[in-house]
Amino acid sequence: MRLALFCMLMVLASVSHASERGIAAGASTAMPLVIGETFTLDSKVLGETRRMTVYRPSAWNVPAGQPLPVLYMPDGGIGEDFLHVAGLIQVLVGNAGMRPFLLIGIENTERRRDMTGPTDVPEDRKIAPRVGGSSAFRRFLRTELMPQVHQRYATTDETAIIGESLAGLFVVETLLREPDLFDSYIALDPSLWWNRGQLADDAVALLTAHATQGKQLFVASSSQPDIARASARFSAQVSGKVPGVRVHYLPMPAETHQTLYHPAALQALRVLFPPAPSRP
Repeated sequence: MRLALFCMLMVLASVSHASERGIAAGASTAMPLVIGETFTLDSKVLGETRRMTVYRPSAWNVPAGQPLPVLYMPDGGIGEDFLHVAGLIQVLVGNAGMRPFLLIGIENTERRRDMTGPTDVPEDRKIAPRVGGSSAFRRFLRTELMPQVHQRYATTDETAIIGESLAGLFVVETLLREPDLFDSYIALDPSLWWNRGQLADDAVALLTAHATQGKQLFVASSSQPDIARASARFSAQVSGKVPGVRVHYLPMPAETHQTLYHPAALQALRVLFPPAPSRP
């Protein structure tokens, strides 16, 4: 029995080794797989060099050179959420599930600094050496990155932003404090617990003060109870009292905080950016 098993393993090893030698002998040199571009920007606002990742959908219905609206995403490095969001855009655009967008991913350096606003809560400040840098990060987007994107690529004036967790908090804060920076806002499991939920408490007053008009907001929440409650409450407040913001709220209790991004982003892109009606 043992001898038979030994002989069988030797045969399998011999076949595997021969197969590997055959592949090595006949294979061409491996080449990089390129799906987009990357560029860096020396930011005076942030005092550091930031890297962007860029994806333009290559579907049959997107002519080369056609100006596209732009979807910005924090957490957008190649090792972060860039690849799976780019994949969603490619599939949806190619199958007439959404309008084409140029995707600009922003790779993190100090995520918890950039994605958070001010806080009076000592426990909040323990999550990182530096927090509360969201205002500077918005200034970086407005005065440095967005002009650079318009200079480099064929774009329309339409813009959107997508983020999850702390990046979702940044999306919400941007809508409330500087709503004209983007046209569409996608916040997935936003960390609205920050600063004891003060941002959500002030939502209606902030949006009313800006006389916000023509914006759309998509909020999704996972099974995490505290975030789900805060997201539902915030969405209901904005939807009922700020007519200038069209709100879509999607609870996804089957998803966890760790699994929400991809399925929620799929729904958000479908809902907010449906394809233009085909001409007869």
